[in-house]
Amino acid sequence: MTERVPVLKIGDVLLVSIQVDLEDQIVLDLQEDLASRIVESGARGVVIDITAVEIVDSFVGRMLATTAAISRMLDAETVVVGMRPAVAITLVELGLSLGGVRTALTLEKGLNLLARPGNDRPAQR
Repeated sequence: MTERVPVLKIGDVLLVSIQVDLEDQIVLDLQEDLASRIVESGARGVVIDITAVEIVDSFVGRMLATTAAISRMLDAETVVVGMRPAVAITLVELGLSLGGVRTALTLEKGLNLLARPGNDRPAQR
């Protein structure tokens, strides 16, 4: 049995704190669990805390972008928090801009970003 990343509910936001190495099956399970929890809870925001992630590769970058896209399809905004400088540098060097993924330095800032009224969705034109 593989480890599962816990998905915690804080108000109308789901918190995913990644504390394990992200292997393929763990990521697939996380995406499925998160999608189910968004639908069940009606969450309007998802915070993915990667403070414990020290090394990133293209797989982790794609996982973050894909997870955010799944959340967006289910009407939940995603913010990635706790990115270390080395992780940010590596993502840029790999050419992974994480389009559609908002970032904040801390969990508190990420929750505040999602809490701003009228600022949770980009304007559609």
